[in-house]
Amino acid sequence: MSIDSDGGAPRRRPGAFDLGGRVAVITGAASGIGQAIALNFAEHGARVAAIDLTREALAETAAQVRKNGGQLDAFAADVSSAAAVDAAFGAIRAAFGRVDILVNNAGIAHVGTVLSTDEEAFDRLYRVNVKGVFLCTKAALPTMLEQGGGVILNLASIASFIALEDRFAYSMTKGAVLTMTRSVAIDFVKRGIRCNCMCPARIHTPFVDGYLAKSYPGREAEMFQKLSEYQPIGRMGRPDEVANLALYLCSDEAAFVTGAAFPIDGGVLAV
Repeated sequence: MSIDSDGGAPRRRPGAFDLGGRVAVITGAASGIGQAIALNFAEHGARVAAIDLTREALAETAAQVRKNGGQLDAFAADVSSAAAVDAAFGAIRAAFGRVDILVNNAGIAHVGTVLSTDEEAFDRLYRVNVKGVFLCTKAALPTMLEQGGGVILNLASIASFIALEDRFAYSMTKGAVLTMTRSVAIDFVKRGIRCNCMCPARIHTPFVDGYLAKSYPGREAEMFQKLSEYQPIGRMGRPDEVANLALYLCSDEAAFVTGAAFPIDGGVLAV
């Protein structure tokens, strides 16, 4: 229930966090945080248009959504390619006729200082984490504006706010995501568009397990504990916890929220 700003009688809405009838485009939905968001949004009624590098990569996400009675359609696109992004969003518009929500989740990580980061790695981080957000946002906005509004949610990081050791190029990209979020929010606030970003600390995803296996063979458990203890709460976050925040920010419950960056960090920024 909500109360009109003019002091009128309360007006009733469907259940909290209801996304029924909305088309939600989620990039990088094959695993980790993106997969968790796709499952959560579908559970709350959204028609999910999931984007990843290949349709085959999305098979597990699609199977889980459908097993739970949700709706998901898979689309292949490299978010760093303008042609691929335009083709995917063209197919989404042809299939559904609208785009209500865009979650720019697709991204890659990198470990290294400015001295150990080569040009190829720097450019790849920029293409996926920065250019990818730009291209998908640019592709979704015209449809949102035509239909009178929409919601964009970007995946930033605590690295958008603070320095993280050995994360030079990654931090560069997440700082850019934060400033793009605020620019889009203020440019389109009068036209029914909300744009926010989430700023997680370490989240336990398959990437973390793969990184530990590759970088610390035989010491995975020890290093997992060390990475967990970086968060004052004493553990890494879970993808479903990030997905719950995403659900709030993309629902009508967050109708008064735009241009904001939400930490979900187990207390990292509090110390």
